[in-house]
Amino acid sequence: MPTAVAFSSRNVRCCTIIGHVDHGKSAYADSLLAANGIISASSAGSTRYLDHRTDERERGITIESSAVSLVFKMRTIKDDAVASIEDYSLNIVDTPGHNEFAYEVSASSRLCDGALLIVDVVEGVAPQTVAVLRQAWEDRLSIVLVLNKMDRLIEELEFTPAAAHSHLVHLVEQVNAIIAGFFNEERIKRQQRNQDADEDIDDSNLYFNPVRGNVIFASATHRWAFRLDKFVMMYAQKLGAKEDTLRKFMWGDYYFDPKNKRVLTSQQKGSRNLKPLFVQFVLDNVWSVYDSLYLNRDADKAARIVEALGVKVSPAELQASTGRGPVIAVMSRWHPIFATTFAAIVQQIPAPHEAQRTRVPHMLRPDLDYFAKDDALEPRNDIERDMFNARTQDDATAVAYVSRMFVPSPDGMPQDDEDVQSLEMRNVQRTIRQQRRLAGAVDDSDEKSLDVLGFARLYSGTLRRGDKVWAVLPKYDPELGPNDPANAPYLRSITITSLYLHLGSDLIQVKEVPAGNVFSIRGLEGTIMRNGTLIMPPGGATDTPPADIVNMACVQHSHTPVLRVALEPVNPGDMPKLDEGLRLLNLADPCVETFIQDTGERVILTLGEMHLERCLYDLRERFSRVPIQASPPLVPFRETAVRAADMNPPKTAGAARGTMQGTAVQDKVSYSIRAVPLPAVVSEFLVVNQNTLLQLRRGSTQETYDPTANAYVRTAAVYHDADTPDAHQVPPNEFFDAFAKVLESAGPEWAGRSVYAFGPHGTGPNLLIDATGKLRRQRGGDIAERMESTLLNGVSREVADALEQGFQMATASGPLCAEPMQGMAFIVEELDQSEIDRAQLSQVTSSLISGVREACRNGLLDWSPRLMLAMYLCEIHQIVTEAQSEFEFIAQCGGRVVSQYVQDSSPVLTTVVLIPIVDSINSLRRLRRTGSAAVRKTMSNAQMMFAGFHVFDQDPFWVPRTEEELEDLGEKSDRENRAKQYMDSVRRRKGLFTGDRLVAGAEKQRTLKSN
Repeated sequence: MPTAVAFSSRNVRCCTIIGHVDHGKSAYADSLLAANGIISASSAGSTRYLDHRTDERERGITIESSAVSLVFKMRTIKDDAVASIEDYSLNIVDTPGHNEFAYEVSASSRLCDGALLIVDVVEGVAPQTVAVLRQAWEDRLSIVLVLNKMDRLIEELEFTPAAAHSHLVHLVEQVNAIIAGFFNEERIKRQQRNQDADEDIDDSNLYFNPVRGNVIFASATHRWAFRLDKFVMMYAQKLGAKEDTLRKFMWGDYYFDPKNKRVLTSQQKGSRNLKPLFVQFVLDNVWSVYDSLYLNRDADKAARIVEALGVKVSPAELQASTGRGPVIAVMSRWHPIFATTFAAIVQQIPAPHEAQRTRVPHMLRPDLDYFAKDDALEPRNDIERDMFNARTQDDATAVAYVSRMFVPSPDGMPQDDEDVQSLEMRNVQRTIRQQRRLAGAVDDSDEKSLDVLGFARLYSGTLRRGDKVWAVLPKYDPELGPNDPANAPYLRSITITSLYLHLGSDLIQVKEVPAGNVFSIRGLEGTIMRNGTLIMPPGGATDTPPADIVNMACVQHSHTPVLRVALEPVNPGDMPKLDEGLRLLNLADPCVETFIQDTGERVILTLGEMHLERCLYDLRERFSRVPIQASPPLVPFRETAVRAADMNPPKTAGAARGTMQGTAVQDKVSYSIRAVPLPAVVSEFLVVNQNTLLQLRRGSTQETYDPTANAYVRTAAVYHDADTPDAHQVPPNEFFDAFAKVLESAGPEWAGRSVYAFGPHGTGPNLLIDATGKLRRQRGGDIAERMESTLLNGVSREVADALEQGFQMATASGPLCAEPMQGMAFIVEELDQSEIDRAQLSQVTSSLISGVREACRNGLLDWSPRLMLAMYLCEIHQIVTEAQSEFEFIAQCGGRVVSQYVQDSSPVLTTVVLIPIVDSINSLRRLRRTGSAAVRKTMSNAQMMFAGFHVFDQDPFWVPRTEEELEDLGEKSDRENRAKQYMDSVRRRKGLFTGDRLVAGAEKQRTLKSN
């Protein structure tokens, strides 16, 4: 069995490949794999080896991150100027470029110390380039800029070397401008935290400059890449110059005077026709190779070039009659892509023990200043000392971060040692199963269940198969310590059953993994659901958790699924397989949500259409492995009411608007309930703090087991308008005090109100307010306290519960289209109860529930009802000169521009748009088919996230009444009332009454056309 202990952490590198979709990430990874003989050199760039999924190959894009561990030798010169050849281990993670799979980039960048940023030199900086660059910046990765597809400048654009030089300089400046924008943001934050902050922060090492060696010029499909080093070495020998001196002038406006053999600046050059050094020494040579071997073939010139370059190319390769074969053969031997890339990674990306000294402190202390150094980065205990230095000694604590769970392909799973001896028996059993399958007698018990593995990075220590470790779940609070009862549910003891290194879709089983490596682990299923931390003290885990524990999984997760689809198997008998597939999908995909509705309907929520297609593919082909049919996307709505200028008279004469009165069973209970729209500040506060209310309702701090222990720690993704005070999530123990302050800020009408319940489901953004003083008021941190009393002020507990149940049912299913309400308060102004016999109690409570439900629903309708649309907050990043196409995209999707801005020194225009999800689905599909190339590019550049629900300011019951309205719209104005269209479409889907006319012109006689 192979092992990973042959490499010290000094010779290990962890690197992720990031970039915009179709900029050549997978092709670039192919060329690196060819160096290890995993694929042939001739197929590198076109095989897309790491795209092992069928849908990835069909679409031609990466959908799921893939990792691979490579080994290579490199000649290094140490401090004593002694050259030696050393072995290196390189862990590479290829990531998707589509914005719907940005969470894959987030998970991968946290595991790596550096990144290769791939940029297409023709398309330039794209929106996803900005997004992944920001992710790398926030995770403090050392980045190498790869300007890919250089061959397109020669073949497609037909640039001259001078034109290409200007284009490349501008492109590097664009990327550096984005970095400068990030730097300025952090500097502003630093100044806001500390007014005396030192502004003289050295940012020179942040930017890309070919002279520093952190820029690669490449063509992945042609298998070549170079940095300036090789050209500097070659021309330094020819000119008799020092390499360090010549290197400084190889990029920028520096010119070589061949007569005097001097380097001149642009001012010294004057009007002389001189080329920049980069053009004369670098690009001219590359263009000459392409010209003589491909564009304008010249056998004699090609032979001279090959001889001058000193590369070994067979005559058969040079004499190929067609295609790019000769130029690829020469360029890939002159500047092999793998040699250039490996050298850049080793020199520019630090080893784990160096990278973790600056990266890990920021992971463990999120509030740490971005530019913190010295004392702020010092370890505070032994476990931090081990992590900061990637220690692998026996006395080091092993700490691993599991970024996600995944289900590997069964074909790529290796066999355990103890199973190898029974290989022949398994082959016999497999043959028997195949025979039975052909006979139509398949036993489900013969089907092997799929393995669930954790994708992880080891930050310190060494993990071995069979080790017992502590699993720290995301909700663990390090400040409380392991002995605090509140942390008990979030510490679990598990045993590692297998360890694996990655080779694309295949896994290589190893006995142990030392610090600094990216690997997969088996044995976490049932304990870690999506991410977590593993800790093993020196000598192994005991029954008592260690005193020092870190939680690396307590991070915000900003990707909120909003696209809802109902699923069912084609064969109803396959429902158990669908349920098992949904369970595996929920483990494997950190951004999908799966649940079963009260009706038994299986529903999944995804980030978008591309994400939905990937989930359906995984269910059908990998997890459930049965035919599945999906409903059209179900977009949620919310119902509310507003104070409009022109409203009908109140329904209850002599009472305030929204007041509804009723009785239950011979006036045993009488009540008066008034519906009132909530102020925006109160509604926003409740929306943001629904998770806090859920924790209060469950009383999770009192429980010994928390079913949400593996949930991400995140704030609600709600966009706030500029005129709405910014709401924020508060902890459970501070909720009621903060809520009281919010009510006071809403005005005297709301200050001091006695809130009896929240709805729907006890946690929603609607209030049931007791104005009678006869209901028990919720106090403190435990909502269940009100259940202790059975009678208060003459109102029995059963009546109070029935009243609340009617409120909960009304807010869960509003009167417009049976969607939940949002932003409504229902004030109980009168509540009287007479003597109720026990025999009548059930009849009274059931009547009260239905009566209160209808009173609340009718109270909303007494105002001006509105639908609230689920919205995408869409950020479109476009180069300023290409921004025109985004307005067509926004108009087609019915969007509303919120803001536009350009960061200082940045060429990227950022447009923030609110787009209704219900309108965007069909619009996006139509634009993908019929939109212009510029619009489709804008679509791929749009970053969308859920932005909550926003009021659609149109009454769904509005009809034209005035002469002007009737003249303009006619009596049938359904087409103009979009709110009614939304309402009717949902009611139609749910089987509710819509008032549609099934027959039009029933008395009209049929007209037969005569021949």
